[in-house]
Amino acid sequence: MKDLNKRPLFIFEMANNHMGDMEHGIHIVQELAKASEGFPFNFAVKLQYRDLNTLIHPDFKDRMDLKYVKRFSETRLNWDQFRQIKDAIVAAGFLAICTSFDEISVEKIVEHGYDYIKIPSCSLTDWPLLEKIAECDLPIIASTAGESLEDIDRVVGFFNHREKKLSLMHCVGEYPAKDEHLHLSQIPLLKGRYPGIEVGYSTHERPDNFEAVKIAIALGATIFEKHAAVATGKYAVNAYSITPEQGRKWLQSAFEAYKMLGEPDVRYPAPPGEIEALGDLARGVFVKKPVAAGSAIKPSNVFYAMPRTKGQIVAQDMSKYTEYTATSPIASNGAVMRADVEVRDRRRLVYKIVQDVKAILKKSKVAVPGQVELEISHHYGIEKFYDYGITMITVVNREYCKKLIVVLPGQKHPEQLHKVKEETYHVLYGNVRVQLDGKVHEKKAGEVLIIPRGQTHAFETRSGCIIEEISSSHIVNDSYYTDPAISANINRKTFVTYWMD
Repeated sequence: MKDLNKRPLFIFEMANNHMGDMEHGIHIVQELAKASEGFPFNFAVKLQYRDLNTLIHPDFKDRMDLKYVKRFSETRLNWDQFRQIKDAIVAAGFLAICTSFDEISVEKIVEHGYDYIKIPSCSLTDWPLLEKIAECDLPIIASTAGESLEDIDRVVGFFNHREKKLSLMHCVGEYPAKDEHLHLSQIPLLKGRYPGIEVGYSTHERPDNFEAVKIAIALGATIFEKHAAVATGKYAVNAYSITPEQGRKWLQSAFEAYKMLGEPDVRYPAPPGEIEALGDLARGVFVKKPVAAGSAIKPSNVFYAMPRTKGQIVAQDMSKYTEYTATSPIASNGAVMRADVEVRDRRRLVYKIVQDVKAILKKSKVAVPGQVELEISHHYGIEKFYDYGITMITVVNREYCKKLIVVLPGQKHPEQLHKVKEETYHVLYGNVRVQLDGKVHEKKAGEVLIIPRGQTHAFETRSGCIIEEISSSHIVNDSYYTDPAISANINRKTFVTYWMD
């Protein structure tokens, strides 16, 4: 939550809790400002606009026996009074949000300068209203209670087509909603179905439920809306609205959730003592037999045991990418100390090779099967790979064999021959120069060259190439190099798995 633009947005929904009393509405704003002090969130207060002159049919304007006609009529404010509450919202440091229920209300929301416009669940597929809202240049928040995924799809498509900034709120239209009716798992459902759209939670659970917001945060919601009211001698609080005191507990619960979750985009910083405690449980590296200065520390001549000594190489340090050479003699059963070895870590170089191989494969558009092993051949040591080496991918090796050979720009493959297998090279990408039994062949993408068994061959490329090698079965130790130094290098291959995106 270090970046203010990435902070979650908490919305206090006033709805009709101003009770048609402008002063009371402003009082609610002021009390909510106190309740939200000190929390590192973005905050907003939301009003609801209805143009009752057009929203209610003329024949029903006086029907106080109808629940919503009665409530809306009794809590009615004029446009100037609404604007004064909106100004108080801004003065208190809140963002201002307003729900529109009709086209005239949309116009008033724009006129009054709100930061967001809200679509209530009951109007999510009110297409005439949506058309009017789409004319505005305001970010849109839409609640989804009771709507099917198909209808939500249509609404998302409607606003995406018009390049509008849209956020969705999971919402349950029950006031208050029972815990078992909250369906918080809809949050990841909406996030997965509509990538790139911010998803929030418009909450109507009982006011003393401070756990649901933690779950919503853990599931990825970033906008939170809750009805809020202030009780006075004249006005009561309904069953689904929080008081400012409850609002502060709600925010505190959310703050605790964020503290427990930590930063999602970086690896967590180890708390004090963790590394030391884990290190105490690591197995130290010891040699089985004496090792002379200048000798390699080989896996075959080490064992791992506790306790370790401070400064000792531990089992976690023993990687196929890391080589250790003793700079001082080490006695039998002796600890391998960092101060007594020279370290060569090839991990970064292997990573660079993998990235370069990926890059040429993607550029060539040659399809590669998933989860195949990458065989990096470095004939004169991995440090000289970019001069002498290739990378191979074995697709199949049965009675027949297919490999992809990736040769990076400027690489050479030393001269060799095969006594058992015969090969066919099909160049898929780039250019290659093959020296076959003393004769030079220049081949480009789409061309084929047969490599008979028993014939020496070497190849190189200036620009990089990918060769499809088709052969009879590949047999280990069927590669005979002209330079005996290569055959003597028993560590001339590095294998990497799970390397392709």
